[in-house]
Amino acid sequence: MNKQVDTMMNVEVWSDLLCPFCYIGKRKFEEALAQFANKDKVTLVWKSFQLDPSIGNNVTISYSQHLQNTKGWTAEQTADIISTVSQRAAATGIDFRLEKACIANSFKAHCLSHFALEQGKQNEIEEALFRAHFCEGKNIGETDTLVDLAETIGLHRNETIEALGNPIYAAAVTADIQEAMQLGISGVPFFVFNRRYAVSGAQEESVFSQTLLKAFTDWSSTNNIEPIMDSDTTVCKTDGTCD
Repeated sequence: MNKQVDTMMNVEVWSDLLCPFCYIGKRKFEEALAQFANKDKVTLVWKSFQLDPSIGNNVTISYSQHLQNTKGWTAEQTADIISTVSQRAAATGIDFRLEKACIANSFKAHCLSHFALEQGKQNEIEEALFRAHFCEGKNIGETDTLVDLAETIGLHRNETIEALGNPIYAAAVTADIQEAMQLGISGVPFFVFNRRYAVSGAQEESVFSQTLLKAFTDWSSTNNIEPIMDSDTTVCKTDGTCD
């Protein structure tokens, strides 16, 4: 029997839409991919992850106060951390407005991402969701917000509403989270190249460029994940820490 040959190399990214480093990492990876000679042979798939599944939608509390309450930081510490993260985002061209960010549960937004994947628009909705949460102060835990965002990238409004109530997409989100556990992923963003190499965190563009080249060259290798980075820098973890 002849072995089936894949026509595209897969890059999968486990991320949470509430994770600032996931948005920063997205931009850094995109910068590397844009310069990659074989980018037309790379398929990018976003995989769901939740840093805090218990978080609820709460528009009555500020992003700063939420961090103070959940992490035990002082107001001064929180302000310094927000400033540092915002500066890192700005270096990639992202204008964080965290003073406007809404506290929300990301599960339903991940469902929308899976629906958009079927429509060939997953990367577009991921960008819209990240921007809405970190830059525009929109509540990505609300159905109305999600449907509006879906329309901006060309998804049909009624189909989106139906999809958000469809248990198939909720099951897909849960499956991604369970797969992350099986792979030992405890922090995001986590980039997996061709199910062989992995990069943890919002690394520099050069790291992504090197890994893209290595993974592409080794495209026909077996599906064993072989992390090439030991560092957990610029990654958010399920224990609530972001380094």
